[in-house]
Amino acid sequence: MITPQQQIRRRTYGTIDTTFLRAPALAGPVIALHCSGASGKQWRDLSQALAGRFNVIAPDLIGCGENSRWHGEGPFQLTSEAAAVIDIIDACDVPVHLVGHSYGGGVALRVAIERPNRVASLSLYEPTSFHALKAAGPDGWDALTEIRAVAREISQGIANGAYRAAARRFVDYWNGSGAWNRLRPEVQADLVRWVPKAALDFRALIEERIPLEAYRRARIPMLLMHGDDSPMPAQLVAHKLARSLNPRVVQIIAGAGHMGPLTHAEIVNRAILDHLRAVEAQRVPLAQATCQATCHVALGGAA
Repeated sequence: MITPQQQIRRRTYGTIDTTFLRAPALAGPVIALHCSGASGKQWRDLSQALAGRFNVIAPDLIGCGENSRWHGEGPFQLTSEAAAVIDIIDACDVPVHLVGHSYGGGVALRVAIERPNRVASLSLYEPTSFHALKAAGPDGWDALTEIRAVAREISQGIANGAYRAAARRFVDYWNGSGAWNRLRPEVQADLVRWVPKAALDFRALIEERIPLEAYRRARIPMLLMHGDDSPMPAQLVAHKLARSLNPRVVQIIAGAGHMGPLTHAEIVNRAILDHLRAVEAQRVPLAQATCQATCHVALGGAA
């Protein structure tokens, strides 16, 4: 929430329109990156859980929420999505904490590689860094084949104009058969509008070329979470990252699927808060510090 004591002005970073604020900061700001097809509103509960401790920045990624679509001036890559987030980080006076779910987790890892000294911590729930499956042995290649088949089916639907069918396939894959039918009509309409971006997200995640060793070298304190009821490719990515990156904490959320940050928000948000507190406790206190942070203006109900 923006208080009367905060000084507010508008600024645009790439394609992300934000509110630029200066506020007393007890800790580095938190940038929370949402999953594909959602928006920054996904992190409303997290913002409330961290209120009074951390300023939460929850931008809409490209093609989501109030953000514009990909401009199409060149091939889309994870670094394309990361660019605007990096602009936010470069405007901050102190290192930031990155939180990411699914696609947002993959973007967060890319951001961490490009600004390793500006990222204080990572809190990731099932980052869909599908390129990691290429180094996960036979099971990883089977999972990658499954993801490529889903991506191909969705891309074909987009190519022939069957946006609704493509959106349904996307939602039912990640949430189980019939999940699409349980969505409110307005949420379905938002996903139909968004779904052309899904093809770009899948390709960027699969074709990312950053080796796992590069993530390890960044040496950023990490919390890695996954559900025990998620699609196997997402779980395998989490397992591979856990083995390769030696995160500070690995937490399996019992009964949660891929949308754990929404369905099990209290547990996930508590884990994130505990991780942030532990990291901040190890940092040199910045008495009376102020940080320049960016905050998306809409932090309302989750998509």
